[in-house]
Amino acid sequence: MSLTTGPAAPGTAVAKTRGSAGGRETRPGRRSLGRHNLHGWLFSAPFLVLFGAFMFFPIVATLVMSFTDFRARNVTRPLEAQFVGLDNYTGLFQDDKFLTALFNTGYFVLVGVPLTIVLGLLAAILLNHGIDRARTFFRVGFYAPVVSTIVAVAVVWRFVLDPSDGLIAGIASELGTDAPDFLGTESWAMPSLIAMAVWRNLGTVMVLFIAGLQAIPTEVREAARLDGAGAWQELRRVTVPLLRPTMLYATVITTIGYLNVFEEPFVMTQGGPSDATLTVSLDMYREGFNFFHMGYASAMAYVLFVVIMGITVLQLRLLRDNTR
Repeated sequence: MSLTTGPAAPGTAVAKTRGSAGGRETRPGRRSLGRHNLHGWLFSAPFLVLFGAFMFFPIVATLVMSFTDFRARNVTRPLEAQFVGLDNYTGLFQDDKFLTALFNTGYFVLVGVPLTIVLGLLAAILLNHGIDRARTFFRVGFYAPVVSTIVAVAVVWRFVLDPSDGLIAGIASELGTDAPDFLGTESWAMPSLIAMAVWRNLGTVMVLFIAGLQAIPTEVREAARLDGAGAWQELRRVTVPLLRPTMLYATVITTIGYLNVFEEPFVMTQGGPSDATLTVSLDMYREGFNFFHMGYASAMAYVLFVVIMGITVLQLRLLRDNTR
């Protein structure tokens, strides 16, 4: 009797896996894989339904609306809205009020974001190294404005900055001088809003930087001190370079939030005086809900979206290149 130990003939293994039903190849894992996917889709269904109804559909509808002359009369008859093409978008850049709002928003971001990042980093360094006693108290104090309602914070600041009965006006009168009308003059209105926004958002940046500082190995700092680095050199040569990923994240989220600034001017100044604090989000709100120019307001929203996306991509590219 002879035994064959050589390799099986080609196609033998495939032939063994063929079933009797039409010679189709059977895959044992197909049924279990399909059932697993079905369970996943069932668990994901509530989120997908809510996302589609309250996020995806409004986003698509708003994009379509931005190419139409959608007004209050079209709320009950949306299909009767007149298609105007790119007229809404071209009209935006011929609208002096929108250009003013765009400039004010840029001013708010260019001044507010660097102040928030620098002061947040300084507070994080002091709380992480410089202050030993009552450290938790100061951390909670800096972070408390973040968890407070923005409308309540804006109302309190409006009373603090009131030129007649406000806190600053009272202190100024005790010193024998007059406090400026912070929210009633064009030169002071936007800096006052920036100061309030920096004060409120400093806690978020501070917490991010504290987490980044605690992730820096102590051996790196000790090596820098042994090499003769002072406090400023350690901050510049060691701390800031190692905090670049944290700084990237903090800068991006702060910039996005400041580009969408709405509550501060809405509650404190209503965009005044003379549109000095009018922002894109506030102008969009007025066009959409005060004048019911829904198509025009939708075009504003997508212009702001493109601006936010462009600035975010630019920041990611610039700061990410520096981290390599």
